[in-house]
Amino acid sequence: MKYLQPDDIIDMTNAHTNLRIDLVYAHDDNLLFGERIYRPEARLWLHRDLAHVIIVAADLLQAQNYRLVLYDGLRTVDAQEKMLHTKRVQQNSHWLQEPRLLSPPGKGAHPRGMAIDCALETDAGALLDMGTPFDYLAENAAPKHNPAHRDYPGLSAAAKTHRNILHNAIWEGAAGCGVEIMGLPQEWWDYRLPAAVYEQYAPLRDADLPPPMRMA
Repeated sequence: MKYLQPDDIIDMTNAHTNLRIDLVYAHDDNLLFGERIYRPEARLWLHRDLAHVIIVAADLLQAQNYRLVLYDGLRTVDAQEKMLHTKRVQQNSHWLQEPRLLSPPGKGAHPRGMAIDCALETDAGALLDMGTPFDYLAENAAPKHNPAHRDYPGLSAAAKTHRNILHNAIWEGAAGCGVEIMGLPQEWWDYRLPAAVYEQYAPLRDADLPPPMRMA
C-alpha cells in the first residue's frame, strides 16, 4: 500500500482563473445532507494528477465561454464518517444497504483526492442545465430510473449537450496530461482516476494532513 503525502495534494483555490469553487459540504444547506460536513475554512484539494487535468479542461472551456464549477474533491475518511452520522442519513438507513448509495468511509477515489465533482456555468456565472442538480440522489440508480445517470434516456437536448461539453473537456484534459480518467456512471458530475490507480493508496484522514488541509 502506498501513502499519499501532503505535497501530493494541490489546493485548487487559485489554480486557474476559469474555475469557481463552491465547496458544497462546507455549507449547511447542501442538497444531500442538509447540514455542514466540512469546517467553514476547508478548501478543495485534488491529487496533482487530477488537478492538472482540471486545469487543462478549464483552459479548453474558457475558449468556449464556459467555466468549471468545482463542488468537491478530497473527502477525508473523517468527513465520510461524519456524513454517515447526519440526521438525513440516519432517517434513510437503507442508503447504506447494498447496493449502497453512499460509500463506506475510506472507500472510493474521494478520500485520495482522486475524484472531482463538477458542473458547468457560463462565463457570466449562470449554471447550465445538466438534467439534475449536483448531488441528486435517485433511490433506483438504474439508467432508466435515474436522471443523474450518464445513460438516462429522458434527458432534454440542452442537458445532453451540456453534459457532452463537460465530458469532452475533462476527457481532452486527461488526454493532454497523459492521465486515464473515468466518469462515474450514475453521477454525471463525478470524474475520477481509475480504481486500479486510487486503490494503490491508503485513504487520507485529517490526522494525516497539516491543520490547514484538514476537512472535517
